[in-house]
Amino acid sequence: MKRPLVIILVVLLLALGIWVTKPGQKEPAVQEPVEQVETEQVQAEPVKDQPAQAAPVKAGLNLAALKNATYFGIEVQDPVTLTDGVWEGEPYEEGGSSRPSVHFMRDFLLVGDIDGDGTTEAAVLLAARGGGSGENIYLAAVRLEDGELKNLDTVLMGDRVQVRKAGFGKEHIFFEVVRAGPDDAMCCPGELDMVAWLLKNDVLTPMEVTTVPRRLSLDIIAETEWVLTWWDLEEAAPAEPEVTLSFLDGRLGGKSGCNTYFAAANTGDQPGDVSMGPAGGTMMACPEEIMAVEQRYLAQMGSVKRYGFLAGMLALTYDFDGSLGVMLFERKKSE
Repeated sequence: MKRPLVIILVVLLLALGIWVTKPGQKEPAVQEPVEQVETEQVQAEPVKDQPAQAAPVKAGLNLAALKNATYFGIEVQDPVTLTDGVWEGEPYEEGGSSRPSVHFMRDFLLVGDIDGDGTTEAAVLLAARGGGSGENIYLAAVRLEDGELKNLDTVLMGDRVQVRKAGFGKEHIFFEVVRAGPDDAMCCPGELDMVAWLLKNDVLTPMEVTTVPRRLSLDIIAETEWVLTWWDLEEAAPAEPEVTLSFLDGRLGGKSGCNTYFAAANTGDQPGDVSMGPAGGTMMACPEEIMAVEQRYLAQMGSVKRYGFLAGMLALTYDFDGSLGVMLFERKKSE
């Protein structure tokens, strides 16, 4: 998919509110506390490790194979077979641009023995659009059987749901999500809650979760130190110099490449709205290539308008010189 269309897609997710509606059927309560699960458990293979487009894809519980698998239970197309993580249908109207689509959600992949039967399963997220402003997020469980990928079950998580954390419990998968609360518009989700599904006999069944929902706030960011990994949805940020972000005492700060920085962060009227104050920091000089990273980062940070989460990553939407983009940050791994 071309870069502008991808950027528009995800900026809509963040600007209009991203993603999970908990199904109503009840099962035994989930006992695992939310904060024990970190997204380091989300296993994503680097893009550079994927085979060339023309090469055959070997079946397995890896991103390359799962992005070319067949999935069932998705409303806009059932079944749907992805090609390099994407399926697009015909336009709703001849010559029109609006069409149904399904996308593999940003390299999200959990691998483990989900149901406790001694075999390995994978959990992936799929995003489906039907031509409107909404985007339905689906959870799919997959197993490798006789050398072929089998989609065990697929369930709807909800419309424009943001996934902050994910992990496995005893025979179940659980997520910490941001979704629209009772008083939120669908465009602007502001409720942080847990959802979970039991995998038994190859069927995903919703579980009752005994946690109390919280409201989305910048304090959620304060629980983690974040590392910049993507300048926007199509351009990876360099691993060196490391650029970091954290939130403390009403300010965002960290390492901007050469120097340390800080800036006041002010929330807006809608959940996820944020504006940045003038940045301050140290004044060291570094080689030209490092300073170029720092200057770009501070410029994009100064134009940040919204914050949210995308498949376990922190996502900051910015409007720099009239150009919309989304910076992505991963949780900093422990030394």
